[in-house]
Amino acid sequence: MDRLESMAVFVDVVATGSLAAAAERRGLSPSMVGKHLRALEDRLQLRLLERTTRRQKLTEAGELFLERCREILRQVDAAQDDAIGLRGAASGLLRVSAPTSFGVTRLAPAMAAFRKAHPGVEIELALTDAPVDPGGDNVDVAFRIGPLADSGLVARPLMPFYRMIVCAAPDYLARHGVPQRPEDLSAHDCLGHTRWGLRHDWRFLDGERDILVPIHYSLRIDSGLALREAAIAGAGIILQPYALVGEALAKGQLQQVLTACEARGRELFLVYPRDRAAPAKLRAFIAFALDHFAGPA
Repeated sequence: MDRLESMAVFVDVVATGSLAAAAERRGLSPSMVGKHLRALEDRLQLRLLERTTRRQKLTEAGELFLERCREILRQVDAAQDDAIGLRGAASGLLRVSAPTSFGVTRLAPAMAAFRKAHPGVEIELALTDAPVDPGGDNVDVAFRIGPLADSGLVARPLMPFYRMIVCAAPDYLARHGVPQRPEDLSAHDCLGHTRWGLRHDWRFLDGERDILVPIHYSLRIDSGLALREAAIAGAGIILQPYALVGEALAKGQLQQVLTACEARGRELFLVYPRDRAAPAKLRAFIAFALDHFAGPA
């Protein structure tokens, strides 16, 4: 069996969490995926994965081998670009990760323009609100919102701030009253994302005064889209990006509150591995994203 293909299959098995999912991603049968793994293990005389009917876990040798496989496959992509003269013409599959709300409202619509400029690039877009590390999660480049830990990755700032809006349905506000100050939120039903925890501070700017309001959520959902729909139905007050709630505001389904002070925005970054030999498809996407998402959200 082709050793590079087997290495790529191994990386996909770890990234997707199962042989079946990796088989679907690569267009192979699960049995063929299993043959690729056995071929690697036989060649190395080492067990890479401990597999049961319910789960799989990397062995110590598997963890070390996985990192080398990822690096080798990145170098192969770059070498192929050089060898066939594609350094200036982007081509191949690019895996992109983004937060769900941003991906639905801003990124997915922009893909038409990117594909028009670079028809040789195929995009696989994964939307998740969980933090993703490019290179380590079988993703080439990721959009991340909010402060970033020092991960060794390149983090390029995009929109200066991801504009956030506090709003609720007119029906909810008619029943519960309109909050006049950020501190009034403590008397309201507030809705939040599950990643924010049971209690979370909403940040506001009132002139030069920085206000932190501790919020206890009456309802938490792991989707900004679902939070918007719950708010439209009258479940409570939400703090969500303007890109997500702007249309509902224009239609009168939601009403912005606390307009006298500004909800703190969140920074948006484009994150990717530090690699001087980045393939043309990645360099083209980075240039597109820096240009397309440089303005206010």
